[in-house]
Amino acid sequence: MLLQSGPIVRSRVFVAAASAAVLAILLSYLTFTVGSAEAAVTLLSQGRPATASSTENAASPASAAVDGDPGSRWSSAFSDPQWLQVDLGASASISQVVLTWEAAYARSFQLQTSSNGSTWTSIYGTTAGTGGTQTLTVTGTGRYVRMYGTARATAYGYSLWEFKVYGSTATDPATCGSTNVAQGRPATASSTENVGTPASAAVDGNTGTRWASAFSDPQWLQIDLGSSVTVCRLGLTWEAAYASAFQIQISNNATTWTNLYSTTAGTGGNQSLTVSGTGRYLRMYGTARATAYGYSLWEFAVNTMGGNPTPPPSVTPSDPVPPVPFWGDTSSIPAANNVLTVKILNRTNGKYPDSQVYWTFNGQTHSIAEQQYLDMPANSAGRMYFYLGTPNSQYFDFIEFTVGPAVFNGNTTRVDAFGLKLAMLLHNHDGSEQSVGEDYATFLEDRTATFQRFQNEVPTEFKHLATANAPYRILAAGSDPAFQTGGQYANYFTAYAASAGITATTSQVTGCAGPLAENPGMCAALNRHVAQLPQSQWSDPSLYYQAAPANYYAKFWHDHAINRLAYGFPYDDYAGQSSFISHANPQYLIVAVGW
Repeated sequence: MLLQSGPIVRSRVFVAAASAAVLAILLSYLTFTVGSAEAAVTLLSQGRPATASSTENAASPASAAVDGDPGSRWSSAFSDPQWLQVDLGASASISQVVLTWEAAYARSFQLQTSSNGSTWTSIYGTTAGTGGTQTLTVTGTGRYVRMYGTARATAYGYSLWEFKVYGSTATDPATCGSTNVAQGRPATASSTENVGTPASAAVDGNTGTRWASAFSDPQWLQIDLGSSVTVCRLGLTWEAAYASAFQIQISNNATTWTNLYSTTAGTGGNQSLTVSGTGRYLRMYGTARATAYGYSLWEFAVNTMGGNPTPPPSVTPSDPVPPVPFWGDTSSIPAANNVLTVKILNRTNGKYPDSQVYWTFNGQTHSIAEQQYLDMPANSAGRMYFYLGTPNSQYFDFIEFTVGPAVFNGNTTRVDAFGLKLAMLLHNHDGSEQSVGEDYATFLEDRTATFQRFQNEVPTEFKHLATANAPYRILAAGSDPAFQTGGQYANYFTAYAASAGITATTSQVTGCAGPLAENPGMCAALNRHVAQLPQSQWSDPSLYYQAAPANYYAKFWHDHAINRLAYGFPYDDYAGQSSFISHANPQYLIVAVGW
């Protein structure tokens, strides 16, 4: 198989150009403000969503041109025309654009604006581009701004260290609001002291709950604000275990971070910090504790520019479908050389760092800190395993798939047991998406809560499945000795099966074996307790699991799955109820691994 071990790096080196670019970027950090009675002229593009006609490789994404990092860049394919586009989030009056070119610059290009990302108006054009740093005074209005290159100056593509758009929005006056936009937003952490001090407690608006970390350095607490915002003030309410040294950092992708504030003389208590930065993710990154304990915050409040804006909509934990931010930054997923790119996400809510989330496929084992992407080749049948803690940990699970030259077929499975929370998002070249796996509420809760909820929701015969192999696994009924011959519940399904004309043991029903091996409809009907109904009703999910005996292990995973689709027994795909997804021309697959 072919594994993408790292970004492709061009051999050419432009020391002088790079040095000039770095100097220009450093100079551009000087405040750029033009007084106005209505609004201030500000940098609008930094941290905003960026797209491009192409990228040279995974190391040069469109986002790199608007990340404020002078050492990262966007570069295109080696052809004409090419474009780089930034979404400012709202219509703005554009007054200046600063282009910081790498040595591969545009000889001919236009700057264009658009209100919808489809119809464009040119606000600048040249056929004699000079490269270097170009500061262009322009006049235009629009939500989207792009550089549209029509002729390259070199044999390479187009490459920008930075693409900075300045202007103003009438609806965004330069005032710092008082609304706490962090409240109720998804929060994660590097660790938690115990189940009573989760990351979410620091953003729940309750001053009587708190997040607390493990007793070591460094530790962090991170908030997903839902969209890119300009942060102007923070409120940290420390418990007695505070940080003597910490940084406040901001990011547009939760991977590359920019410091907004730093101190080595933290005082604890209530700290109100004036900051300035734009991004979607914000975190407190503690590097030295003031006590022998960890870091602990009662509240982490965030205010943004623009008066009192409506905060991003809160995610309801009970929502079955994960919100878009759950799947992370998709703009930087590299294109596949084989069939599709697989990206593995750490969704353990701070329980494990990326360096302790492992994947294994076809003899290769990596933590996602080492390698987060896999360039998936065609294969006749495969499994990808996931481990937490160590590469051979007892905390593990897997997904199954068959990948053709231009098609993906795969699923999450609970047929044998539950080991780890897993969810998959398949994105295809036609723009369609399919997602399966545990639902969002299940990902948000701690593992012990999931085990307890299983016991609370299933009848007596199934409760022990959550204790026999705890805390590692919840066994499927088909895998559990109690439902097999000689076990306590060996006769659980036998009479019901006989009433439907099937002579089968309970383990044959739950495992779709013996006389049911070639009868998927009947096996599914017995597990779902609809075998007594006309076969025309076997495909109606509203009738499933209405009475015992039924496979309540499978029911639990359906009740807590995205769109209620799960694989709780071998023929759970009957009537389209399984977590199987398939599509031609797949682009990427995201696998979220939870705790």
